[in-house]
Formats: sequence, C-alpha cells, structure tokens
Amino acid sequence: MSGTRAYHHGDLRRALLAAALEVVGEVGPAALSLRDLARRAGVSHAAPAHHFGDKAGLLTALAAQGFDLLAETLTAADDDLLEAGVAYVDFAVTHRAYFEVMFRPELYRADDAQLTAARSRAGAALRSGVAALSNGGAPSDTDRDSLAAWSIAHGFATLWLAGALPDRVGDNPREAARAVLRRPST
Repeated sequence: MSGTRAYHHGDLRRALLAAALEVVGEVGPAALSLRDLARRAGVSHAAPAHHFGDKAGLLTALAAQGFDLLAETLTAADDDLLEAGVAYVDFAVTHRAYFEVMFRPELYRADDAQLTAARSRAGAALRSGVAALSNGGAPSDTDRDSLAAWSIAHGFATLWLAGALPDRVGDNPREAARAVLRRPST
C-alpha cells in the first residue's frame, strides 16, 4: 500500500482526498490516477468514481478544499496586507499539493458551485487586506490593487516552489516573502 494505511471505515471521501493529496505531492496532479488512488486507499477501483465521478471531479474537490484553506489562512492575517502576502507564500510552501491543483483550472471543473464559493472566499479575504489600505478608494482601485497584490505574492510563491530565486533570498520562505512583499509606508 506504499506506506498509506488502507481505508477500513469512516469517511471514505475524506480518505480518498487525503490519499489524492499524497499522490499529488509525490508525482503531481497530471499523474494522478483513480485506479492507483483506490489501490492506495485499499478500496475497489470503482470507489473513487462513485464519490467524484472522474479525475476532474476529484481534482475539483481538492481545489475547493485548497481555496477554503487559503481563505482561512488569509483571514487569519486580520486585514494586514503584508501578513496576508506572507501567509499566501507560506500556504503555497506548506500546502504545495493543494497549490499545484488550485491554479490549474484545466484540471478541474472551474464552474463547480463549491469551488466557485471557496475561490470567492479566498479572493474576498485578500481584497479585505487591500481595502484596509485604500482608505475608501474606488472599488475599481481595490480590484486592481488586489490583482496586483495577488500577482506579486503568487509570483513569489511560484518562483520559490520552482527553486528559481537567487540564493541571496535565504532559505526561510516567510522571511524572504516578508522582505520582498514589504511596501514602504507613505
């Protein structure tokens, strides 16, 4: 069973999602197979299809979980945009399997209601940090600034995960992100 305990009772859906996270962490989302997932979980090969329909359904559920977790992470930053950016990078590093699925909409059903709601919660958490800085700016400014903040944090996280940053940024992703994302006070 490749180190994973076989499923015996309880919440099979949760067990399959946990096994899928492990597989994505090992080999990436493209190599995930429902048959291998069933083998790892110790269930029939039909069990994952029963719960998720197909691979896209499974990855949709993983992406929704990831966006929910990201929303919680960003909300904990308490409207501090710098800390939200650092939390975003930390999320990418500590929850890499989720991160690798969440931003690959070709892998899942982007119009799924649960996924859309989770993605909206994560976006709202990021926008609240931007809005706290904008002092009543126009909504279009908040949207543009939110996109800029997300782009910077996501770009940094992606570069970190790819090992593409120069050695001088150090080996602590939170400290490195804080230094890069810090905005001068005006």
